[in-house]
Amino acid sequence: MELNNSNRIRDLLKMYFIMGSNNCNDLPEKVLQEAIDGGITLFQYREKGKGSLVGKNKLELARRLQNICKQKNIPFLVNDDIDLALEINADGVHIGQEDTAADVVRKHIGRGKILGVSVHNIDEAKKAILDGADYLGLGPIFSTKTKEDANDPQGFKFIKELRDKGIKTPIVGIGGITETNAREVILAGADGISVITAITEANSIKVATKSLAKQVKI
Repeated sequence: MELNNSNRIRDLLKMYFIMGSNNCNDLPEKVLQEAIDGGITLFQYREKGKGSLVGKNKLELARRLQNICKQKNIPFLVNDDIDLALEINADGVHIGQEDTAADVVRKHIGRGKILGVSVHNIDEAKKAILDGADYLGLGPIFSTKTKEDANDPQGFKFIKELRDKGIKTPIVGIGGITETNAREVILAGADGISVITAITEANSIKVATKSLAKQVKI
């Protein structure tokens, strides 16, 4: 089965962990390993924002984290940085509306890689699908401090709108998702949840990940 087969994507999105070095209170490698042990299904390397690594340091961390994922058979995606994704042969890329256009990214990475696109309205969603997106990232569902330029929280309204309009493309919710509200995101129509601080800021990475994973197995 291809990595970006729709049914495969739905399974991968269940417990989607996003992280960069500046999100961690411990070594990123240790955080990722514990999150994998706790049950994450997909990982995105997002090295952005204040204090993030650049250049050689960013590349070297990417390779170390990718190696951990390979050992555990967890697909490794890169946020926005197409050159980095191609250099390390990542399993895919995730982009936002302010990043390189989805159709351009698809041409660069090819058909066999996963392409995720963040969308905030129906027109963006339809365009992303036409441009080759394998899944749509919707959010922020709830208020979040991780992304400094995040839009206002939109709750479950947009998830339900897409499903009501018959859009079957896999969807992952993002933004402010915790153990207490994760189940609601799935019940609203999303295929999975993506989190950063719900894992990275937990007292126990493994325990927190396990608790989140339980909420999405409906």
